[in-house]
Amino acid sequence: MPALSALVFLALPLVGLAAPHDHFARRHHNASLEARAAYTLKDHYTGNDFLNWDFFSGGDPTHGAVNYLTKSEATAKGLAYVQKDGTAILAVDSKSKLGSGDNRDSVRISSPKSYTYGLFIADIFAMPHGPTVWPAYWTVGPNWPNGGEIDIIEGVGDSDSNQMTLHTSGGCSLDTGAASQFTGQHTNHPSCASGGADNDGCGVTDLSAHVYGHAFNLLAGGVYAHTVAPSGIKIWHFPRTAIPADITAGKPNPATWGKPAAFWSSATCNIAEHFKDHVITFDTTLCGDWAGNAFPGGMDKCNAAVEDPDNFALAQWKLNYVSVYES
Repeated sequence: MPALSALVFLALPLVGLAAPHDHFARRHHNASLEARAAYTLKDHYTGNDFLNWDFFSGGDPTHGAVNYLTKSEATAKGLAYVQKDGTAILAVDSKSKLGSGDNRDSVRISSPKSYTYGLFIADIFAMPHGPTVWPAYWTVGPNWPNGGEIDIIEGVGDSDSNQMTLHTSGGCSLDTGAASQFTGQHTNHPSCASGGADNDGCGVTDLSAHVYGHAFNLLAGGVYAHTVAPSGIKIWHFPRTAIPADITAGKPNPATWGKPAAFWSSATCNIAEHFKDHVITFDTTLCGDWAGNAFPGGMDKCNAAVEDPDNFALAQWKLNYVSVYES
């Protein structure tokens, strides 16, 4: 989310020094290696594993109207727990009537391990949505934005589209010339550099059905998968009704999945330079720099809506698992 928010396959080509023909050959050599890669399960998180992730309890970097709770607070208040079926729940407080200007309790967790390259698969039964709500499933490295950030799921309110975005230090951009290699729509902001007054990053919007919010939840959610490799970063979405059999079998093969929803090529972004040591993160904030400004009537109206607990009945992550594979 805008910060307001090894497994090395091979050395990255020196794009700036390569002749055009050599650059083209190296890109396709990297891509072919990626296509042939066999992935091995490294870590699998499910159920109570999520309650052993790191709970962030500091002030929201995106200026949302939330109190992020510690693990003991979140479990005691019933905002982080595991259902009998093994589904992990991360919720926003939907019971308390708040006073003007009060923040609402919420949860933000990050994986205890960090990762640089790999294949990451998240099976999500449901995601938060509703008035003022700004949920995100993302990964982030140290010393933001220098370690990079990958937003896999992000949106506000009751949107039905998903925003996928990279945030980096300077020198990384979305290769708009590669738009035919992914199905989403790139924004008019190709620079991924974030910080200061510009934290938009380089985004790709997925307008497909069932990618976000209520429409996603109607099908009992689905799977988001992404790969981070020297050749680039790719994100796929599969609704519950169309999850590839190789994912279900625990033998994922991205080469058979077709075009991703988003793809950031190494042609215009040195992946090894901009992305390292990422923790996997889920959070739900309210209002703040994006959702607050997008709310009808603006930030003041958004903050007023935070007072009403009825707005947060559907503000829950319901997580089946997150699996991390290496090649």
